[in-house]
Amino acid sequence: MDKKQIDNISIIASVGKNREIGKDNKLIWRFKEDMNFFKEQTMNKPIVMGYNTFKSLPKILPGRRHIVLTSRNIENSNIEIYNNLDNLINFIKDYKEEVMIIGGATLYNKFIEYASKLYMTEIEAICKDADTFFPKIDDSWKKQELSSQEENNIKYKHLLYTKK
Repeated sequence: MDKKQIDNISIIASVGKNREIGKDNKLIWRFKEDMNFFKEQTMNKPIVMGYNTFKSLPKILPGRRHIVLTSRNIENSNIEIYNNLDNLINFIKDYKEEVMIIGGATLYNKFIEYASKLYMTEIEAICKDADTFFPKIDDSWKKQELSSQEENNIKYKHLLYTKK
């Protein structure tokens, strides 16, 4: 096990062929079955996000504890704010249950070295003008296909990567 790995940290993301995840602080692709997959994987778990991801949510997502890592002040009693990565990591270590990192790119880059699981939707499409990308997944991960879907003539797969 990687010395930085924390067993209860999982990341969830939807990525295109070039690891693109966003454009103008929005998801590039929105598939009904992928939204259901996200809901299934995150329900009743804390979801950790950065400020921009929080601002991109249409509303507080029911059934999930919202945690935002930011130095900004957010007036919302439904969320918890951490302004320090070390304090957030200590909270997660003490929490014991699975904690889901839901984005954006800055948080994915900070947490990929700690994560033990990646719930990935890999989309068979490219967005040439994407402005946000997921970090490269190296060969320290084992890939398992969970399902294969197609919507709007675009194929995608739900995958689970686990740390080797």
